[in-house]
Amino acid sequence: MSSDPTETPSGGQAADRPGIGAWVKGFLPRTIEGRTILILVVPVVIAQLITVYIFFERHFSTVSVDLSRAVAGDIAMVIDQTSRYPEERQRIFALAASDLELTIDFEPGAVLSPDRMPRWNPLIEPILATALEERVGRPFTIGAYGADNWAEIRVQLPDGVLDVLSPQHRLFSYTAFVFILWVIGASALLTWVAVIFMRNQVRPIRRLAMAAENFGKGRDTVRLKPAGALEVRQAASAFIVMRDRIRRQIVQRTEMLAGVSHDLRTPLTRMKLQLALLPEGEETDELRADVDEMERMIDAYLAFARGEGGETPKRIDFSQLIRDVVENIPGGSGIALAVDDGIELEIRPVAMRRCLFNLIGNALRFAKTVRVTAGWRDRTVMVLIDDDGPGIPGEDRETVFRPFVRLESSRNADTGGVGLGLTIARDIAHGHGGEIKLDDSPLGGLRVALTLPG
Repeated sequence: MSSDPTETPSGGQAADRPGIGAWVKGFLPRTIEGRTILILVVPVVIAQLITVYIFFERHFSTVSVDLSRAVAGDIAMVIDQTSRYPEERQRIFALAASDLELTIDFEPGAVLSPDRMPRWNPLIEPILATALEERVGRPFTIGAYGADNWAEIRVQLPDGVLDVLSPQHRLFSYTAFVFILWVIGASALLTWVAVIFMRNQVRPIRRLAMAAENFGKGRDTVRLKPAGALEVRQAASAFIVMRDRIRRQIVQRTEMLAGVSHDLRTPLTRMKLQLALLPEGEETDELRADVDEMERMIDAYLAFARGEGGETPKRIDFSQLIRDVVENIPGGSGIALAVDDGIELEIRPVAMRRCLFNLIGNALRFAKTVRVTAGWRDRTVMVLIDDDGPGIPGEDRETVFRPFVRLESSRNADTGGVGLGLTIARDIAHGHGGEIKLDDSPLGGLRVALTLPG
């Protein structure tokens, strides 16, 4: 039986295409402010749309039908009266103009023109046409007339054409537009209020996120004051407590290790003095080498524990910093360097110089050919250090970042180091919000990828 998790029960392969949920998420705002405003505004808009639909379906349609039927009834009445009393036609037309607001004229012997009249109101015209068919029951045409956009209704009679002009207010209610404008205005007002409210609520979250990001990069954070909703205040207070606790731990660790270093240096100094008084010999040289190695290990461990937290970050030309490290490192003249110009970063220069020195120095120690490239990758700066050395096995690429881990098995600190170079380099990279990863190099050895946020 197949155990492939990508196989469907029917034997086919599972689709790799994202579902409809992922597709919908692609159109949603990514910020909490945008999503909250969307949550507030969408129900309001839907409610307004439903209200508008009900208004048009019930009120607007009902009013328009009643108005159209009234005008059609008046026209039917005029036609009926003029057919009964032809001699009173002009008086009937005058009464219609004064009492019914209908301007009526009669064209004896005329026939409805097949030419299409200008369109009037596309919303009301079908309703009016239905009312005329019901009440008048004669051939007719409907069109627009004049600058005021009156409705012109021409009705075919046996002896001519009756031309009727009706003002818009007799067929159309402007309350529809007033209602729509009110709905749009209310929605815009509610959206504006929601935007202002959410910006005030999101501002403390943004300040907290910025403070956390700056603290993670080792930068001096602005004074963070808990503000906003209760949950946001709790998160800000928890962050402040955590930040202070971490700072105290760093200070305590540094002070403790400084004291340990001072205490160890005293007996080491006495041992050096005693060794200097001993006669030269093979055993004396070995003891002297052991003492020197112990001193280097103490210095390296103290540097690792202390870090570079006291250094103030500043904006510098990172491209020039890489060039300076390559020029000053022993053996750097043979390094192939390809660095983009104009890379400016806010970093701690001394710490970053040490990080690059450790990474490039490791490559020079174990390889003959070293290549350093640096440039922008999206919004981050990437530094690649490639060599043709023996490399590091995949299973050991995370282990080498642990303190005092040495893949080189000799006791010679000059060739194998004390096992803190990569540890210090990654610690400095993390202190800048970056990362260091190891991979296979195109040159056949190891690739060290240092990424730093812009």
